[in-house]
Amino acid sequence: MRLIVDADPGIDDALAFYYLKAQADTEIVAIGTVHGNVPVRQATVNALRLAERLGIDAPVAMGAARPLAQPLKTAEDVHGADGLGGFAGDEPTRVHTAGESAAEQIARLARANPGELSLLAIGPLTNVALAVQIEPELPRLLDRTVVMGGALGVPGNITSHAEANFWHDPEAADLVLDAGFEDLTIVGLDVTMASHAPGEWLEALPESGYPRQILGFYADFYGSFLGKAGFVPHDPLAAAILVDPELATYVEDRFAIELTGTYTRGKLVADQRFLAEGSPFGRDIGTGRSTARYAVSADNARFLDRLRDAVTQP
Repeated sequence: MRLIVDADPGIDDALAFYYLKAQADTEIVAIGTVHGNVPVRQATVNALRLAERLGIDAPVAMGAARPLAQPLKTAEDVHGADGLGGFAGDEPTRVHTAGESAAEQIARLARANPGELSLLAIGPLTNVALAVQIEPELPRLLDRTVVMGGALGVPGNITSHAEANFWHDPEAADLVLDAGFEDLTIVGLDVTMASHAPGEWLEALPESGYPRQILGFYADFYGSFLGKAGFVPHDPLAAAILVDPELATYVEDRFAIELTGTYTRGKLVADQRFLAEGSPFGRDIGTGRSTARYAVSADNARFLDRLRDAVTQP
């Protein structure tokens, strides 16, 4: 499997890179960065650091610095001022891809390799939305697309209704859901929150290892947020589901993003067919959108075992 990864590193993004690097039959061919957990310049530097640390020989292109239609907001309270829990480390020796944005990189590579590349988007979807506008055939040029975002049957993690990635750029997320991707999987909070890694999982990691170092800040946040030790590995689970779709179960439906609600902006909504009759959260999305899969359960024990193996490899 050959992948383009679009990310906003970010502690759980870093774990996703560890997970992908550990897969013998998976190659990261390009990395794009986007605003989200930190401003895009910091995300780009972090992506370069992670690529060097993990030996990922792939171009890193800086992407969108802000959402399509709202002010920029970032999440240093979750990931630390440097995005990597205070352990970002030395400046990278490489520079980002000159003269090409992350969106342009996605469009160019998809055109050059029709049907051969998959896309993992684990940050706000601004770059992917821009890539669709650069190349409207993108949804048919990619093999598979997996995005981390949304919350259907559980509360949001940035508002009571909205998940962070979709909330950071609702217009971009809705454009992507309306673009006609032929093989689109959404990995949202319904499965990622249930994949919570407990404190003993974290304590079993080598103390001197980089994953254990960066996870300290992240685990402190989730400990105060959830009232229990451990952390939630959102992005690594999306990476794991891309590599092994049988790790999860799904429902298939048409999806959209709420753009106008004062309190519900950024919420993922599904066609009425998916939701219980009379549910207040649905709306008639209609037949204009193609369907996508939404993960509703995952084999969390198997995933956490695989994640532990990935982040402890020499």
